[in-house]
Amino acid sequence: MKKTSIEPFFATLQAANPEPETELEYSTPFELLAAVLLSAQATDVGVNKATRKLFPVANTPQAILDLGIEGLEGYIKTIGLYRSKARHLMEACRMLIERHGGEVPRTRAELEALPGVGRKTANVVLNVAFGEATMAVDTHIFRVANRTGLAPGKTPLEVELKLEKRVPPAYRLHAHHWLILHGRYVCVARKPLCWKCAVAPYCDYKPKTPPP
Repeated sequence: MKKTSIEPFFATLQAANPEPETELEYSTPFELLAAVLLSAQATDVGVNKATRKLFPVANTPQAILDLGIEGLEGYIKTIGLYRSKARHLMEACRMLIERHGGEVPRTRAELEALPGVGRKTANVVLNVAFGEATMAVDTHIFRVANRTGLAPGKTPLEVELKLEKRVPPAYRLHAHHWLILHGRYVCVARKPLCWKCAVAPYCDYKPKTPPP
């Protein structure tokens, strides 16, 4: 994608959705951390169904620990890989209490030290809970960045670092949400819906998908 196309690309996405938000449901930084940890290789819809039952009962590290591993598994068993996620979440809760007084830390290094929390999860928490302009590269962003030519790269980290260089500062805070939503609903995996894409004029993908 030409450098001159990047600003209008994001201006168009912003005009359509000025204040994009995560589709995960949460009300505290800890609920967000738990939801993102549970969302790996699962849909936000599926995670929300589980956390709507879990969070009213247990939405702090101590309350999750008090459930016990089997109790926690009972709430999240509809989510893929629920056993390993339950174990990670329990271990993360223990560390939050032991090291951070039960609060979610605000640095990438401290977040990534928690079990089950990788760079992408840390970036989501830093961006959504604490308002930092991070780029959490999931499969949608990886696809959109490569397909459009915005920030091509062979690995999520390469795409993330390129996005940090190429996205204009004015759009950085919300960029990852715009790109995720665009990849989820328009620039979809099998065949992008180019005929209904507002940013198609700025995108390098060819040939564009014609209307059905």
